[in-house]
Amino acid sequence: MSSPATEEVFHNARIVLADEVIEGSILVRDGRIADISTGTSNVGTDMEGDYLLPGLVELHTDHLEGHYLPRPKVRWNIDAALQAHDAQVSASGITTVFDALRVGMDEDAALGSSDMSAMADAILEATHDGRLRAEHFIHLRCEVSAPDVVPAFETMIGNERVRLASLMDHAPGQRQFVNIQTYRTYYQGKMRMTDAVFDAFCARRVAESEANSPGNRRHIAGRCREAGITLASHDDATAAHVEESRELGIALAEFPTTLEAARLSRESGLSVLMGAPNVVRGGSHSGNVSAKDLVEIGVLDVLSSDYVPFSLIQATFVLAGSIGLPAATAMVTRTPARVASLDDRGEIAVGLRADLVRVRTQTGAAKPPVVRSVWREGRRVA
Repeated sequence: MSSPATEEVFHNARIVLADEVIEGSILVRDGRIADISTGTSNVGTDMEGDYLLPGLVELHTDHLEGHYLPRPKVRWNIDAALQAHDAQVSASGITTVFDALRVGMDEDAALGSSDMSAMADAILEATHDGRLRAEHFIHLRCEVSAPDVVPAFETMIGNERVRLASLMDHAPGQRQFVNIQTYRTYYQGKMRMTDAVFDAFCARRVAESEANSPGNRRHIAGRCREAGITLASHDDATAAHVEESRELGIALAEFPTTLEAARLSRESGLSVLMGAPNVVRGGSHSGNVSAKDLVEIGVLDVLSSDYVPFSLIQATFVLAGSIGLPAATAMVTRTPARVASLDDRGEIAVGLRADLVRVRTQTGAAKPPVVRSVWREGRRVA
C-alpha cells in the first residue's frame, strides 16, 4: 500500500460504533482513526448522512477459485484472477479477506494441489508488491479424509499469509451431508453418475474418511498450534463433534449444521460462524440449520460471505432489523478480527486502522444497501 493522505475528515456521517450509532465526524491521520466527534461540521468530506462502518473482515471465501477457473478446464491468468477477485471483495466493503484454499484432493476436484500453491504464491507476491486493495490472508481448507491432505498442508504452511485453517470432512452420512439424499442431489447431479456409480463413490468416500480423518485431524491441529495458526472446525453436527473440536483447540466453529452443535460450541468457548447467504436467503441451501435461528437463541458470532462477497454487507442490514446495526456489524468486523488475532481493526475506535465503509440504504425491504466508498488504512480503495 502507498502512504495514505496525512489527514482527512469525514463529516455528516452516521457512525456505527461498537454499541451505538452516532451522528458526527471522524478524523483520520496517517491511516489511523485519530478522533471521533458528535454534532455537525462543515470540515472535510461530506458523507451526506450515509453510514460509516468498520471495514468488513471475511474469514472464509472460496471466491478466488471461481475467477481462476471461470469455465471447466479454463485456467485464467492467476494474477489477473486475483486482482479481479480483490476488486470485487473490496467493492463489497471487505477490507480484510481470508482466501480459502483447499488442501486434500479427490476425484471431483476441478483444481489440484499445484493450482492451490499457485494461488497462495500469487497472494503472497501481490501483497508484497502492494497490488491489492483489501488485505489478503490465506485460510487452508483441510479435507482431512483425503489421503494427500498432510503433505499438501505441509507444502502450504510455510506461506506467511496463512493465518487460519479449518478441518473438514465431506464424506456422506455425517456433518454437512447427514441426509444422503442431499448428498445424492449435489454429487450425482454435479458428476452425472449412475446410481451404481454413485453408490460405489459413497462407499469409497466413507472408507477414506474412516481410514484418514482421525489421524489427519490430530496432525494438522498440532501443527497449527505450533505455528500459531487459528484453527476452525467445519460442519459440526453432534455433541461428539463439538467435544472433539474442544479437545483439538478449535477457536471457530464454521457452519455448524444443527442447533445442538452451535449451542454446545458456544458453551465450549468457540465462536460460531455461519454463512451470510444463509441469512439473505432465509435458510441453508443444504437443508441444515438456519442462521436466523441461531441469531434468535443468541449463539451466532460471525458471518462469512462464503460464495457471494456482497452477501456480507447485505446480511448485516438484514439482521440489523432484529438485533440492531451495531450488533450485526460486530459479526462482520470486530468479532472475526478478534478470532483471527487482528487487534488493530474491526471497530471504529481511536487508534485503530481507518478501514471504513460508506453505505447508503435504500427504501424498500427487498433492496440491498449500496456500498459507496471503501477506505483501507485511510486510503480509498473502492
